[in-house]
Amino acid sequence: MKTITPHQSNQPKVGFVSLGCPKAGSDAERILTQLRAEGYEISASYEDSDLVVVNTCGFIDSAVQESLDAIGEAINKNGKVIVTGCLGAKKGVVEAAHPSVLAVTGPHALEEVMTHVHANLPKLHEPFIDLVPPQGIRLTPSHYAYLKISEGCNHRCSFCIIPSMRGDLVSRPIGEVMNEAENLVNAGVSEILVISQDTSAYGVDVKYRPGFWNGELGVWTRLHYVYPYPHVDEVIPLMADGLILPYLDVPFQHASPRILKAMKRPAHAENNLARIKAWREICPDITVRSTFIAGFPGETEDDFKMLLDFLEEAQLDRVGCFTYSAVDGAKANELPDHVPQEVKEERLARFMEVQERISAAKLQDKIGTMQTVLVDEIVRDTEGNFEAIGRTKADAPEIDGVVYMEDAEGLTPGDFVEVEIYSADGHDLWGGPPRD
Repeated sequence: MKTITPHQSNQPKVGFVSLGCPKAGSDAERILTQLRAEGYEISASYEDSDLVVVNTCGFIDSAVQESLDAIGEAINKNGKVIVTGCLGAKKGVVEAAHPSVLAVTGPHALEEVMTHVHANLPKLHEPFIDLVPPQGIRLTPSHYAYLKISEGCNHRCSFCIIPSMRGDLVSRPIGEVMNEAENLVNAGVSEILVISQDTSAYGVDVKYRPGFWNGELGVWTRLHYVYPYPHVDEVIPLMADGLILPYLDVPFQHASPRILKAMKRPAHAENNLARIKAWREICPDITVRSTFIAGFPGETEDDFKMLLDFLEEAQLDRVGCFTYSAVDGAKANELPDHVPQEVKEERLARFMEVQERISAAKLQDKIGTMQTVLVDEIVRDTEGNFEAIGRTKADAPEIDGVVYMEDAEGLTPGDFVEVEIYSADGHDLWGGPPRD
């Protein structure tokens, strides 16, 4: 249960459960901020809450079940539950499983959620409540934050139901985005992670309307969920100049043109190998992260071998892979020649074997180098010595690797430190102060 430690008061208390991706987490932070702005306390337990809001995920079957289980737990332990988030777009599914919920809303539904909170837990009149800080209430550690720049998506990928839940692309005004970023930096954030359903499409819905903002952030800025449109090439020189982290999270999903077309992927005709090569020529330090699907309907052994060949040639730094999941409502479910589950699993294992070898070799190449590391956590070893856990520019929180650092006394989360890399495995690095 992701919660904020409550203040002691007689104000009505709301418990909060947030599931799903960082985009859902951004929705949760907006709701939490509004709750605190109106004087509600955020409770750390079901028992101490007057009602509970469950922010759900509904992208794949396992996420749907996790959300339904979380709703059930909240009902059993509290009884008064409001449901929001992606699964809330399937109101009938929620109400069929849990008919006693107070209300169900879809994603990015701040006003609707607050309306239901007001109806079921009226706020007390208190003119002297604490002001909410400009950066709002956040679920992440204090030194990094997700910044959502748009909502929804204009694409209709055959395996995805996100547009049916979150609607078409709606970009936030640039001034509003940058003011939020500035507030985060002023609050001590060292890294901003830019997120949306389709980051590289930002502004297309408003014809790239300009806005007004003046200033520099001076923190790490990391881009997630970037489709490989041609105009993405224009961002790479900014990475080479150090204005944006040299990190691109590009969901390629496959390498077979036939499968990409069946997936209805945007930019599926792009020569991605040539693009990656060009990016590295401009910015040699760039980290390219991606995700792929194994066993998509109609995928043949030749299609899959094409994907493995792509991995070998692309030499991507960080990769995730999932077997195809028949998400309820996805158009891909109607495609012929679904791949048997055991074949999906076998292909996933082969995929990961190839990529793990590539990733391990890339990490071995970092041994002996100096890396700028953002400190995430300070711990003590069994002998009482201070150690730190952090990330390089190549590592996004919770999805990529970490750096384990020796001799970390005096460091705090959010610090940047120069670290010599001593050793590596297939996922993480170990290092410390430069050795003579």
